[in-house]
Amino acid sequence: MTALLEGTDVTRDAAPYRLDQLATLESEAIHIFREVVAELERPVLLFSGGKDSVVMLHLARKAFWPGPIPFPLLHVDTGHNFAEVLDYRDATVARLGAKLIVARVQDYLDDGRLLERADGTRNPLQTQPLLDAIAEGRFDAVFGGGRRDEEKARAKERVVSLRDEFGQWDPRNQRPELWSLYNPRHRPGEHVRVFPLSNWTELDVWHYIEAEGIELPSLYYAHDRAVFRRDGMWLAASEITQPRAGDVVETRRVRYRTVGDISCTGAVESDAATVADVIAEVAVTRITERGATRADDRLTEAAMEDRKKEGYF
Repeated sequence: MTALLEGTDVTRDAAPYRLDQLATLESEAIHIFREVVAELERPVLLFSGGKDSVVMLHLARKAFWPGPIPFPLLHVDTGHNFAEVLDYRDATVARLGAKLIVARVQDYLDDGRLLERADGTRNPLQTQPLLDAIAEGRFDAVFGGGRRDEEKARAKERVVSLRDEFGQWDPRNQRPELWSLYNPRHRPGEHVRVFPLSNWTELDVWHYIEAEGIELPSLYYAHDRAVFRRDGMWLAASEITQPRAGDVVETRRVRYRTVGDISCTGAVESDAATVADVIAEVAVTRITERGATRADDRLTEAAMEDRKKEGYF
């Protein structure tokens, strides 16, 4: 070794190796996937076809390449999802040869385990089907695409978040994660929710989509759609979200920053037809996608935190 280094100033000649921001975030997420799969027995990944779950699935593929993804995918289908997103979900699952488990809210409505809400939104109804699917699959780790920048309740989350035997979240019962050390241990009946994108922002997600050439459902880009204005948001005119007396339906150039239950997800006016256009648009916004376009987060000041305590993501 001495002979090899003779005459060489290692300190001066060795260029420091640094990852850029996206590479650092990618590396962290891949590390989280590998750590959890190494320590726990039955993980599952929530996959809805939304942009965060798409990026998360892409990272999972990278983490275990060239092998297959070593866990199934789970989607809680409200029955009010956008058709474009469901088509994308099914095509992606078929292309990857992945196993998809679908928990349907409609099944719970049909047999009386749940009742339709007066406001028509089914987003809050996802919790019980999710918890039942976790119990039936005996999943001990559930990967989710939540990010801390989305909403103040999610900002309280750890990367590995403990859920009790009822699937509930207690923000006071969170473990320290110093030096990127994660503790997924739990007692029988409990499980952990794992958020590989915790430290990402919406802009990071879009930069990564651009860098990796990731395909998304078409409604993330500008398109013409029949919409009407309600509670400060543009809602799609459809069988699920029908205009009331006084609502004016008009065709607007819009796109969706987030996708979920049609009844509570609003569009934004936009001409952003490409990833680069979306990045430029997101870079100057000061409101997160959930804050701008999700009506279910506006029900109360603590709407998201209340749902999380019940078992929602």
